[in-house]
Amino acid sequence: MTKTSSRTKVAAADGSDLSYEQALDELERLVAAMEGQQLPLDKLLESYKRGAELLALCRGRLEAVEQQVKLLDGAELKAWEGPES
Repeated sequence: MTKTSSRTKVAAADGSDLSYEQALDELERLVAAMEGQQLPLDKLLESYKRGAELLALCRGRLEAVEQQVKLLDGAELKAWEGPES
């Protein structure tokens, strides 16, 4: 596990400095904690709010990438054929 500075933790608290992968990882950890433990109501609500923020961040980043791909592919997404076997 890497050690992050307190500045990084504060900057990433709202999710703006998180990568898609970091946000998704945090979201998965929150969901696992919410499903696997008996959390106090306040902590459960806090986790739910953070999860909603992270979900919105991930969706926004995915939509931005989709728009970039559309531009690169001439405004039309092409069907994914997968790797050749």
